[in-house]
Amino acid sequence: MPEAPLSVIDVLLVEDDPGDALMTQEAFEHHKIRNTLHVVKDGVEAIEFLRREGQYENAPRPGLILLDLNLPRKDGREVLSEVKNDPELRSIPVVVLTTSEAEEDILRSYSLYANAYVTKPVDFDRFIEVVRQIDDFFVTVVKLPR
Repeated sequence: MPEAPLSVIDVLLVEDDPGDALMTQEAFEHHKIRNTLHVVKDGVEAIEFLRREGQYENAPRPGLILLDLNLPRKDGREVLSEVKNDPELRSIPVVVLTTSEAEEDILRSYSLYANAYVTKPVDFDRFIEVVRQIDDFFVTVVKLPR
């Protein structure tokens, strides 16, 4: 039986560090990840994107959210809480992708229903590999809702 073609999804990266956003974009390009990466720089923009408000009125619904915790204006924990408490958004998988290794951040993220918690490696090659593995897992292995 032939394999079904991989679907292309929209991925929303919520990241205030331009260097980390660039590394994520480069990881997508480096591994020829076919998914479309959209980047917003804070939690307020993330919620506007997800709710298609203001400049994001034509934004696609992402199939996956990569969420940093330490964000300006509205932090990642608040974004995660809003997403998982919104019946329209809660089915979108959220991967917390952050520099924090604090146990309290890990526990809090899972208690707010994060689908995964990944600590960003500082090494560029390792970072690229981690992004590729997240993409492989959530796009190739896991069945996402449409």
